[in-house]
Amino acid sequence: MTALEVRHLHKRYGQHLAVDDVSFTVAEGEIFGIIGPNGAGKTTTVESIAGLRTPDSGSISVLGFDPVKDRAEVRERLGVQLQQSSFPDAIKVAEALELYGSFYQNPADWRELMELLGLTAKRNTQYKALSGGQKQRLSIALALVGNPRIAILDELTTGLDPQARRDTWSLIERVRDTGVTILLVTHFMDEAERLSDRIAVIDGGRVVAVDTPAQLIAQSSAEQQVRFGISQSLDASVLTELPDVTGVEITEGRWLVTGRGQLLSSVAGALARVQVVAEDLRVDQRNLDDAFVALTGRAPETPETPERRGE
Repeated sequence: MTALEVRHLHKRYGQHLAVDDVSFTVAEGEIFGIIGPNGAGKTTTVESIAGLRTPDSGSISVLGFDPVKDRAEVRERLGVQLQQSSFPDAIKVAEALELYGSFYQNPADWRELMELLGLTAKRNTQYKALSGGQKQRLSIALALVGNPRIAILDELTTGLDPQARRDTWSLIERVRDTGVTILLVTHFMDEAERLSDRIAVIDGGRVVAVDTPAQLIAQSSAEQQVRFGISQSLDASVLTELPDVTGVEITEGRWLVTGRGQLLSSVAGALARVQVVAEDLRVDQRNLDDAFVALTGRAPETPETPERRGE
């Protein structure tokens, strides 16, 4: 079933068209990623879904409810962890969760959330004394304390160290396993590739692609690369004449063969026929970074500062 539907969404700030005809659907129970350059329209899109901004035109359905017309119903069903969150320094973890839970008609058990997110030991710790990873865990817990069916998580691992990021990924997968649909906005390609069932790529206010991570990667380039070294002499024509090969480069004794189709088997077969043994043979794997570059024409940005207001 469809949890979320966005159709022909438009939003302008003065002369700047931030969102230009954005459309996508999210199925119940999936992690749906949204990626794109700074200023692409990601944050405006998710803030419109959350009812924090009013679109100029288009429609949004959150479990059948309109975020503007049915604000109360959407608030009960939608949890939000925004890009920037701040809380009173002196508030304790348990106090924050109990307070936020009181805002909802049917809240989740905040004690169970503390346990799920590894915060039980910190229940009496003040917000100012939490580490960056613990603050992110609390932010996620507060997004879930209303017992939502959909959770929006916007740049949830920005500023975390690699281990904290991986721990947070595991937590998100566990949250999804409880039945919560997740809308994940991120600059990190490895995060989107690891967590998302499907991904929307937004650029210039428009959706330029929606597909699984594997399909986005596969569609970004059909070319493959095989690298290896050899201790024997080899005539490059042995490889350049293969139908699957589009290019051969030799740098300091290392060979880089680019091509399509069954490239690896073609190269291996050609080397075997001339009795040349490849050393340290590697196949370069394409990833979501490559797909991002192919679709947007620029490299992914690492978020060091929050995205511009008005995106």
